[in-house]
Amino acid sequence: MVEPLGADSVYRRCPGDDFPFQDTSELEPLDLLTAHRRAVDALDFGTEIRNDGFNLFVLGDAGAGKHALIRRFLQGRAADEPVPPDWCYLYNFDEPARPRHLRLPAGMGRKLREDLDQLVDDLRTAIPAVFESEEYQNRVHELERVMQRRQREGLDAVRREAQEHDIVMLTTPAGFTFAPAKGDGIMEPEEFQKLSQEDRERIERTMEVLQRKLQQTIQQMPRLARELRKQVNALNEEMTLAAIGGPLEELHQQYQEQEGVIAHLEALRRFIVEHVNAFISDNPDIPPEAIFSRCRINLLVDNGDCRGAPVVYQDLPTHQHLVGRIEHHVRNGALLTDFSLIRAGALHRANGGYLILDVRSVLMQPAAWETLKRNIRAKEIRTESLEQAYGMISTVSLEPEPVPLDVKIVLLGDRLLYYLLSNYDPEFLELFKVQADLEDELERDADSQLLFARMIATLARDAGLRPLDPSGVAATIEQASRLADDQQKVTARTRDLADLLQEANHWAGKDGAGVVSRSHVEQAVQQQVYRAERLRERSLEVIRRGTVMIATSGEAVAQVNGLSVLQLGAFSFGRPTRISATARPGKGQVVDIEREAKLGGPIHSKAVMILSRFLASRYAPEGELSLSASLAFEQSYGGIEGDSASVAEVCALISAIAQVPLKQSLAVTGSINQHGEVQAVGGVNQKIEGFFDVCRGAGELAEQGALLPASNVTHLMLRQDVREAVASGRFRIYAVRTVDEALELLTGVPVGEPEADGTYPEGSLNRRVMDRLQAFARAVRPHKPVDDSGEQSRDEREE
Repeated sequence: MVEPLGADSVYRRCPGDDFPFQDTSELEPLDLLTAHRRAVDALDFGTEIRNDGFNLFVLGDAGAGKHALIRRFLQGRAADEPVPPDWCYLYNFDEPARPRHLRLPAGMGRKLREDLDQLVDDLRTAIPAVFESEEYQNRVHELERVMQRRQREGLDAVRREAQEHDIVMLTTPAGFTFAPAKGDGIMEPEEFQKLSQEDRERIERTMEVLQRKLQQTIQQMPRLARELRKQVNALNEEMTLAAIGGPLEELHQQYQEQEGVIAHLEALRRFIVEHVNAFISDNPDIPPEAIFSRCRINLLVDNGDCRGAPVVYQDLPTHQHLVGRIEHHVRNGALLTDFSLIRAGALHRANGGYLILDVRSVLMQPAAWETLKRNIRAKEIRTESLEQAYGMISTVSLEPEPVPLDVKIVLLGDRLLYYLLSNYDPEFLELFKVQADLEDELERDADSQLLFARMIATLARDAGLRPLDPSGVAATIEQASRLADDQQKVTARTRDLADLLQEANHWAGKDGAGVVSRSHVEQAVQQQVYRAERLRERSLEVIRRGTVMIATSGEAVAQVNGLSVLQLGAFSFGRPTRISATARPGKGQVVDIEREAKLGGPIHSKAVMILSRFLASRYAPEGELSLSASLAFEQSYGGIEGDSASVAEVCALISAIAQVPLKQSLAVTGSINQHGEVQAVGGVNQKIEGFFDVCRGAGELAEQGALLPASNVTHLMLRQDVREAVASGRFRIYAVRTVDEALELLTGVPVGEPEADGTYPEGSLNRRVMDRLQAFARAVRPHKPVDDSGEQSRDEREE
């Protein structure tokens, strides 16, 4: 007979007296990744190897503190790595729509920006001053006087030649004209007509010659004007170079080792000289401020204050937040942009270091996952809008030169997403070759408990909480085992532990205590349960009032208390469920009513098929099982999933066949295999506590208890009130290894071992089952006619 478990078996205490400290303030801080040795090795490898595709994916459950753990690790690693360069964008004087990038040593970008801003301030005053200077004005006037003199000399030569031929050159509003002279005046037309034909023709021929010469002289004037403009332009260039030469030469000397800066300064020099009229003309094509704006740089990434490589976490990884964006401003109803409106994305800021992303967030943002992969593959950052990337617009916009990318991407996510991406995205494993799998649970032994105490101390210290005394540390370790559902493990979910410590610290403050002790930790746990257990209380109420029928005393045939777990958010609790069975003659069919009603899940359906095969192999090994049975979860109106009720179901079914009652004071959990062995299930603490609460609500505890798989004993971390009832014998917990052990406990009848001929001992449970099944077989056998003598055949009589 299986003996009930003792109080020591259902809970593992942590002896606080064994800790060699007064409180956790004496303990050295601990790197919380220390316990995740496999993950640390993967992180070391992934951050050291620089080959393509060796980006990291950190796997861990929600609440494992992945972000804080990984960020702290990467910051420690990055502190010893070189600071990456600054990145700038420059105006492209050859192709304005394609701004050029400029790479500079860390901190130099800020200095260059300041120097160019100062250059602009200097040129804003120096260039206008040079063209307003007396020297410039005198030289321009001198060029103009020379040009005017040359123009007058040409006209004077024609005028003198006209005078030699007694012809006067007149200036009129329409230009110049010629007329015959008479003395010091002009010959009147009447007098000209009185001249002889020969004289008139001579004068007219002379005037035609003079007109041609005058025309030639006038035609020379645009050429002279062009010469003047060239001379003035040359003067303007000379004066401009005089104004900008000094500041530019000074920058040349400062940045002589930076080819990109030198090339920009030279292009800047040419551009200012080519557009010098912007500083002279009243209505220039390009205003001076537009010229000066193109002299500056757009400092995209400034790493001047970095100490080591950057570690960047992007909490909203949209397309633009990853690769940057190009902003616009409105002018006269039009959207305008230029190189100075290019903004950096997370990839720019993390370039040369590490970028941490939550993979779920990336997948939830439109096109962000494809954008990330495309930039990793190309090893460059392309700053473009989604419309540009996918050809959805045809308007002219900027196309910045892509920035070379050298970054280690670290994705954080749960295991399901990792395996889904591995299966359905063929590029995923090529780009993320290193997986760092964080532990869900940590070993709990004498050595690791002290290590865990340092972890608790670190969590408390990082959160600015009161230190814990040894009893508080012990209570936290016990609760960590409870969260892990394992006496030999503690949970690695640092978020849950940090929350517990903060709540315990709150209650310690309420008590005016200087340290957190066991009572404060236990109060924090109780308050966590209290805040979440409203629905659990309602569930117990409907059972106590008889609305949901659960028997906790007496016996009943074909009826057993099964145990289930309800998960509501972060809170879970156990609730017993009545499982009933029927049995009648048939053809070996076990009807799963839950499945027939489409309420049973595939795992539950599989469990029912397994138990039906167990029955067939035990009670009809050589023939057909003459049985038609059904199983149902009474008053269950939702989905049923899992195999943890299969032991209870087979016990109810055997009770229905043998018509042997089952003790209603016991509840059962566990799964079964085809050989009748009981297998481990989950949630045993919540299940047992749930039935305990129902029994206590029904009256005084007497001999109630629960059956669980023996392999689940190490998972027991029961509440204190349950432990006290177990210790006093008012509530019993049995660990069973086989269905036979469960049946003996529930029926009080020996199961019986098969004899040599395959039969079972008289009075045993198995014998009763076999007898009833044989009766079923006779009931379903077809009726056979009698012979002429009115007797049955010998074979039938023997049967």
